[in-house]
Amino acid sequence: MFAGRSYHLPSFTVLQLLPFSCQMEKQIGTMRVLVTGGSGLVGKAIQHVVKEEGGAREGEEWIFLSSKDADLTNAAETRAIFEKHRPTHVVHVAAMVGGLFRHLRQNLDFWRNNVCINDNVLQTAHEFGVVKVVSCLSTCIFPDKTTYPIDETMIHNGPPHESNSGYAYAKRMVDVHNRACWTQYGRRYTAVIPTNIFGPHDNFNIEDAHVLPALVHKTYKAKRDGTALEVWGSGHALRQFIYSLDLARLYLWVLREYDEVEPIILSVGQEEEITIKDVVDAIVEAFGFTGPVIYDTSKSDGQMKKTASNAKLRSYRPDFTFTPFQTGKHQTHAYDTSTLLGIHYPVHQ
Repeated sequence: MFAGRSYHLPSFTVLQLLPFSCQMEKQIGTMRVLVTGGSGLVGKAIQHVVKEEGGAREGEEWIFLSSKDADLTNAAETRAIFEKHRPTHVVHVAAMVGGLFRHLRQNLDFWRNNVCINDNVLQTAHEFGVVKVVSCLSTCIFPDKTTYPIDETMIHNGPPHESNSGYAYAKRMVDVHNRACWTQYGRRYTAVIPTNIFGPHDNFNIEDAHVLPALVHKTYKAKRDGTALEVWGSGHALRQFIYSLDLARLYLWVLREYDEVEPIILSVGQEEEITIKDVVDAIVEAFGFTGPVIYDTSKSDGQMKKTASNAKLRSYRPDFTFTPFQTGKHQTHAYDTSTLLGIHYPVHQ
């Protein structure tokens, strides 16, 4: 998978490179931030915060990439995009992503493609002297058999749930890469671990989407066609949801101020955990759907519980206010419904 790639690594010791890294940060005039995956759910949210909420600071330049700009599974194309933009910082949110049932069908593809993307981005960032990379992981990387709540120290304590093991192991390797890069070269590369993300610009393909946008699409179709709403699984699985714009705001904080190599969980508190049935009920209410709701228990629930602690985040940001699920759900519902109908109007935040 990495055939033909040549690495040109400088022979610095950590002690030699650490002062250089600190000096480089002080000398940088313009902070040029390259955002991979800029057209996806998280990338669009970051773009909104930077451009519409005034999130960019003086002296910062933001560049948002999509898959049309470069195939990040290809080392040469990755290098060319770094050569073109010469970033000082990278927000790495590009990935092969999908919902539970796509993972079940394509576990190997999720492993191979994401390992390629992550290795290319992180290694190329190192070669180009990028000061900081913040990658995006997922709570699915945590062990399936574990104690709760999970926290940042527990990532590698056991195998992940088999339903998405390819993706989970590929994302775990980002943490391995970051720690090794710190040890060997003194690079301050880190990662965030959000819980289930939802918001405008998600993928609501019924077969491949994450749970909330897939349910939005299903409910829209059931109401339009006068049919029952079929939900895959029992509805008993528990999830914590973070609104994409909240994640984006926290992502900017991590990029600028969080100095640890160890990743940090970005999530609402444990008390905000809800069942998939709660999500279904909220979407049904938003649509005014009055037809029958059928739970197909022959379909997998995936991991039943992934309760994450946000204690570390709260130790840094005790006053951060999360968007309530109901508020974020209504905004997502408005965006997704307008897209499904082929109508494009702004969603008021």
